[in-house]
Amino acid sequence: MKTTIVLVFCFVAAAFADIYDTKYDNINLDDILKNEKLLDVYFKCLLEKGPCNTKEAKYLRDVLPEAIMNDCAKCNATQKEGSRKVIEFLYRNKPAFWKKLSGKYDPEGFYQEMHQADFDKWNN
Repeated sequence: MKTTIVLVFCFVAAAFADIYDTKYDNINLDDILKNEKLLDVYFKCLLEKGPCNTKEAKYLRDVLPEAIMNDCAKCNATQKEGSRKVIEFLYRNKPAFWKKLSGKYDPEGFYQEMHQADFDKWNN
């Protein structure tokens, strides 16, 4: 019986290991995107041009390559919506930031090609 409980626990733990941590899901992305200084701190952290002054920024930098490569497969709905919001904001309002970030994290343009319909929509 104890072995069964341990095995069930292991399977449940393994299943949850396939999602990104949700502890940062309640961050107000609008506050970050509207604050030039804070946005710059995140930007430098993601480009490894400056320190990651917050745990959230460091976590994002750590998971971003995998999230892009796997099209956010381990993201929950909140994380996917947040990703879309940030990408759209950068694409529309901070093209230089977007160009540098996409150059680092999507140098072959695979992600952009996969989501070209979104980029086309944002151009209008």
